Amino acid sequence: MENDSRIRRREGDSRIDYGIIFSVLMLALIGLASIYVAATHDTSGVSVRSQVVSQLIWYVLGVTLVVVIMQFDSKQLWRLAPYAYWFGIFLLVAVLFLYSRSYAASTGAKSWFAIGSFTFQPSEVMKPAYILMMSKVSTDFNAEHNKHTMRSDWRLIGQMILWTLPVPILLILQHDFGTMLVFIAIFAGLVIVSGVTWRILVPTFVTATIVASGTLMLVVSDWGRSLLSHVGFESYQFDRIDTWLHPATDTTNSGYQLWQSIKAIGSGQFFGKGFNVSNVYVPVRESDMIFSVIGENFGFIGSVVLILLYMLLIYQMIRVTFDTKNAFYAYIASGTIMMILFHVFENIGMNIGLLPLTGIPLPFVSQGGSALIGNMIGIGLIMSMRFHHDSYSRLQRTDF
Repeated sequence: MENDSRIRRREGDSRIDYGIIFSVLMLALIGLASIYVAATHDTSGVSVRSQVVSQLIWYVLGVTLVVVIMQFDSKQLWRLAPYAYWFGIFLLVAVLFLYSRSYAASTGAKSWFAIGSFTFQPSEVMKPAYILMMSKVSTDFNAEHNKHTMRSDWRLIGQMILWTLPVPILLILQHDFGTMLVFIAIFAGLVIVSGVTWRILVPTFVTATIVASGTLMLVVSDWGRSLLSHVGFESYQFDRIDTWLHPATDTTNSGYQLWQSIKAIGSGQFFGKGFNVSNVYVPVRESDMIFSVIGENFGFIGSVVLILLYMLLIYQMIRVTFDTKNAFYAYIASGTIMMILFHVFENIGMNIGLLPLTGIPLPFVSQGGSALIGNMIGIGLIMSMRFHHDSYSRLQRTDF
């Protein structure tokens, strides 16, 4: 009896992916420490304790969601996907009418609900809902079409575009261009892993590159700006591109945030100045510019450790995908990996001037409950793969 209990306990432990837990835990600790430093040196008089405690509460809520989502197996997630998707669309529509007026005035985006001091961005929870729905669409289509042809691949892409289209339209209406880029990255990742032929992917990639380059050329010319203004580009978007291309030309107005971030990261040098030492003021460093805190306090070494933790997390997620050998799970994992990768690449890139400023947070590190909850839901989906796959494997071994 004692041996049976020990075996059951060991099998139960194997269903938990401790590698993912370790990576997220370390990122959370780095995040809390960085938020503490940012709040301590904030000149607006914000309470350090309230910011750290608030983020800790969001982590507790996120962990609770991970535990709950782990209980759903692939069949339950399959049935849940359309409901999650349409609920997310409902929230994106609702925020257009019930958005926070104060946040819209300060950020220009109509993408936040606000009830007193509580704020919530529905597009963040829409990300895992969108991943679920796209995974269901891809899995269902490929199950019906055993052989890929040019015609079937275009039909698959067409279906994915139809399900995707409402999201960017609603985000454009919210003036949330940064979040829209995340959905485009997720869409691109899922199209690549869905088995679409390279004869479609290569020309599409080349076309997208030409369009992006052409748009950039229009931005740097006066007549091009006039044209882009007529199709919906805002002045702040032009300012961000100007700041990205020429960060040293305007270090007091639109380029101030980026210039201060570059100075803070550079001042950290190789080993950093030490914990809670901050001599360079960076606006909004507790959220969008949190990487500048890590660079200043812990230098190049600390920044590399952070990136290695993200690489470890991605590796663990990929390993779970290969272990489960489930097409639906593979699409979910691919979408989640693309979501986290794009966030990391864009956030660190904009902090060091490699990419334009877009207001995208650093996963599990930046302050912000909405983004953290969205990422934790993604982690919950990945954790459920291991949790239920090992359970099914043991049942199969018992049956034989």
